[in-house]
Amino acid sequence: MSKQMTSHDRSETPAAVPPPDPGSPLAWVDPELVDKLLEQAGEGAELLGPDGLLAELTKSVLERALDAELTDHLGYERGDPAGRGSGNSRNGASGKTVHTDVGSVRLDVPRDRNGSFEPQIVPKGATRLQGFNDRIIALYARGMTVRDIQAHLHEIYGVDVSADLISNVTAAVLDEVKEWQNRPLERVYAAIFLDALRCKVRHEGRVVNKAAYLAVGMDSNGAKDVLGIWIDSTEGAKFWLAICNELKNRGVEDVIFVCCDGLTGLPEAIESVWPDTLVQTCIVHLVRASMRFVSYKDRKTAAARMKEIYRAANQQQALEALERLDEAFGTRYPAMIATWRASWEQFTPMLGFPPEVRQVLYTTNMIESLNYQLRKVTRNRGHFPSDDALLKLNRPRFDAASF
Repeated sequence: MSKQMTSHDRSETPAAVPPPDPGSPLAWVDPELVDKLLEQAGEGAELLGPDGLLAELTKSVLERALDAELTDHLGYERGDPAGRGSGNSRNGASGKTVHTDVGSVRLDVPRDRNGSFEPQIVPKGATRLQGFNDRIIALYARGMTVRDIQAHLHEIYGVDVSADLISNVTAAVLDEVKEWQNRPLERVYAAIFLDALRCKVRHEGRVVNKAAYLAVGMDSNGAKDVLGIWIDSTEGAKFWLAICNELKNRGVEDVIFVCCDGLTGLPEAIESVWPDTLVQTCIVHLVRASMRFVSYKDRKTAAARMKEIYRAANQQQALEALERLDEAFGTRYPAMIATWRASWEQFTPMLGFPPEVRQVLYTTNMIESLNYQLRKVTRNRGHFPSDDALLKLNRPRFDAASF
């Protein structure tokens, strides 16, 4: 057993961390209380879990807060003679179990004789604190199923919750997504990046592949924002046209660049909504598409030749690099060259800009990063029971640091 440090030892030991900022909630924590809790834990008392010291501390804090709320409601302190003849008084307490981040806690909720007391910290009818709901949503967002969440909460917190409760909590996310999906947008974006992620969803009794359409905008200051997520059975230019029109209806009047993959009909759909927009093919998508026709032994050399194209100083040098690629591989891989030529009109816009601008525009890697995050949370799912479940799991909680 390790030697316990006495209070004398502690007083002579320099502080390992600076004291908390006066405005921080930590400034209200009594260090002696923390020492006492750790001392009890060192003596064998359980710190975490449903019967742990933190649960008991949570119970004490909540009950004191409820008592303070009742005092404020009545207008006098417990035992104060001023309460005599006031028309209302304390009337014992009723037992109630609430789920918290540290487990289930049994509370004695104070009552008043007139029944007019409405506690705010633990409202009437509430069986779980808001932090507990957030914990459920966080677990759901990591890709855990309802059954996984039930098992996790029972194992870690000793809390048994029903599948209906978990479904009801996560259903609130859907309302949040719908509100977010309809919010007004900026009038002008420097660039919008479009891409789609394939997911398996149950539809009419069978599991099918569906496309989760994603749009990320970048404003004139370089700040990025997820503009929306849409679900459809397949990825097609017609649906992308509907998305672009929706973005325009939400306030996007103009876009300088739209970076997307080489989907047939997509450039025309974009230009029909924003006629002056430059449509830029994602180079990563273009290279991947052309590489499908190249044998493994030639891929390294072909990739080096392609790099000469998209790193060319101008359109003329890029065209010359394409001709060299054609001379080297055109006979063996005509489909590779055809892929580049078919995408040439949407590939060349970025060549008229300096390297700093190209670095932002030449790829949808920004949105690919977002796709990677979504794939991480969907990895545990064989399929989604509905489109709404897919939207709830992939709810947009991304900021610029995410990309």
